[in-house]
Amino acid sequence: MTIQTLVWLIPLPPLLAFGLIVLLTHRRRKLSHGLAIGSAGVSWLASMLVIIQALRMPKLAQTPIVSDIAWLPLANDPIRIGILVDPLTVVTLFFVSWTVLMIFIYSVGYHNFGQPDGEHDRPGLPPKGAHITDANGQAQHVPSVEPMYSRFFALISLFAFGMYLLVVTDNLLTLYIGWEVMGLCSYLLIGFWYAKPSARDAGMKAFLTTRIGDVFMLLGLAALYQVTGTLNFRATLANPAVLGELAAATSPVLGLSWAGLIAILLFIGTIGKSAQFPLHVWLPDAMEGPTPVSAMIHAATMVSAGVYLMVRFFPLLTAGWQPGEALTPAMQVVATIGTFTAIFAAVIALGQNDIKRVLAYSTISQLGFMLAAVGVGSFVAAAFHLVTHAFFKALLFLGSGSVIHGMEHGVMHTGEHLDPQDMRNMGGLRRTMPLTFWTFLAGGMALAGFPLVTAGFWSKDEILAGAFNGGNWVVFVTLAVAALLTAFYTMRLITLTFLGQPRTTAAGHAQESRREMTLPLAVLAFFSVTLGWVGIPQDFPLIGGILPNWLDEFLGGMLLTHGEAALHHSNIPLWTSLIVALGGLTLGWLAYRRQAAGQVDILERGLGPVYSLIQNKFYVDELYSLVFIRPAVWVSETLVAKWIDLGILDGILHGIANFGLWLGRQLLRWIDLLVITNTGNAVASGTGKFGGWLRRFHTGRIQQYMVMAMFLLILTGVLFYALVLV
Repeated sequence: MTIQTLVWLIPLPPLLAFGLIVLLTHRRRKLSHGLAIGSAGVSWLASMLVIIQALRMPKLAQTPIVSDIAWLPLANDPIRIGILVDPLTVVTLFFVSWTVLMIFIYSVGYHNFGQPDGEHDRPGLPPKGAHITDANGQAQHVPSVEPMYSRFFALISLFAFGMYLLVVTDNLLTLYIGWEVMGLCSYLLIGFWYAKPSARDAGMKAFLTTRIGDVFMLLGLAALYQVTGTLNFRATLANPAVLGELAAATSPVLGLSWAGLIAILLFIGTIGKSAQFPLHVWLPDAMEGPTPVSAMIHAATMVSAGVYLMVRFFPLLTAGWQPGEALTPAMQVVATIGTFTAIFAAVIALGQNDIKRVLAYSTISQLGFMLAAVGVGSFVAAAFHLVTHAFFKALLFLGSGSVIHGMEHGVMHTGEHLDPQDMRNMGGLRRTMPLTFWTFLAGGMALAGFPLVTAGFWSKDEILAGAFNGGNWVVFVTLAVAALLTAFYTMRLITLTFLGQPRTTAAGHAQESRREMTLPLAVLAFFSVTLGWVGIPQDFPLIGGILPNWLDEFLGGMLLTHGEAALHHSNIPLWTSLIVALGGLTLGWLAYRRQAAGQVDILERGLGPVYSLIQNKFYVDELYSLVFIRPAVWVSETLVAKWIDLGILDGILHGIANFGLWLGRQLLRWIDLLVITNTGNAVASGTGKFGGWLRRFHTGRIQQYMVMAMFLLILTGVLFYALVLV
């Protein structure tokens, strides 16, 4: 089997698992999760083999692994689809394959495989637990298995297929297909518990919000094909002549170049998919789905796809730009949206108490970091943070699911009525859930950018360095403040959840999660710590050069035909990274180390009304409801349904119907009764009278009949003679 064939096969096992589970094994839970995990394992193995082979190729950026076939015949040349493995594909495939496999394994424990069915559980609602009697005859309330267990594994298999397809494709068309497959799966999985109104609404909200971005992305796809005649990455993004023409040609929109216009249209797609302001509102509500879904969306697929798209189209975005020059209009748009979203979401995360919502706003903020890096021309830094973030964010979400599982066990044990996701109900979990604590700590430190020993420090430092070296001071300062807030809310999360004393009885009875859940946490924690070592800058003080800056060399080879932010060493970004990370962590610990049950949050005491503004997410959802949702509902229910449909359209139809009834009555009166009925009656009456007249001649006397016959015969002869013979 050739390496090209192996790449073609990578997306197929999850798709095959989806089909088999839906059609054949949906009634058998063990076989269903076995198929899903097996397919993820096969794709993981194929990915590792491809990555190993690609790393052995000396000039992968210039001579990538490619293969294509004719797919859609057109008038002149058919549209061709194929696979492409270049350095960006390699690093993306690495984190996708690892995180997908770990999430699949984790899901077996999360959905309580092997536990009894709940007496009151029903499809479409989270399991409520089962009541059993132990060996000692004691009644116990224990977790119950998910009613739609097989359905879940079918959908996440299709989700994985969409992301694998997006990563290995060599053109924007099949990338868009994978993009839309993930959009469908996000709708189905966020609203997985569809009988729960909040989950159903969250799924619809995610689907509609991301569709806004997808429409503009489709316009960008059409514009690229119209201008260049191809959607192939190699023919456009790796072709200096094509990029030069796109940068020089002026589009009819706002005087932008065609390169800038297409890049902005594609970026709007990223705004929707990666939940950037102003289309960020769907991602926090996506927490309504099961926690493995959150990990898939935030780390392995979905939001990562948006950043991947912009990193992939970095040559188009920066077409006509050289390091040291002013940013192009398209780059300014990307940098501005990314930078604002990073600080905006970080501020909101300060006021959230749901453990998963803190992480959700953290994801929005970190994606803003990546897009800001793309906007200022730091290609390698954006890709670096995309990879490290995937691992530590998958770890944090799976860790939060483990925490929630432990808290739910405590709730079942104590019978308390409380929210197991609210950090204010936790505390002291490091003692009862040590594996979850240490792995979560590794992910939290990576998110906060704890210096030297976590992957997040190295990738985030590269972003700050890129902004600083390019002279983008506003971006640099804003991202530094966002990094400080990130470290603060991360330590707030860790302190409220794991440190101190339990603030509820349920927290004191929390229980460590199953091995199926803790093993993936350990694997992801390993990468969250060590992965950053592949990108240590050569000129980093003391330790620079000890390990080669492999990632910069590997990905940097893709930049031979276009520029990146100017690279020169300065200690200012380094010291900034150290200060904001350590300062934020220290402040977070000092502020919350003695937080007691029922005590008002220190930020609420200090910020007053501003804290309420933060906690309510700056009322963006309410603003959208006022400006968009309510008018749309009014238009649909009042203007369209009541006035246009019921008033005008139904009025016209009712008028036509009434006219038809009136016309029918007139036809009945003047045509049917007067003409047709009277004519029929006259015919019937005449026929009756004629019959009565004829009756006189039927006397029953044979002599009379013979006389009549002779008379008729003579009359006939006379007429024949008179008319014919004479």
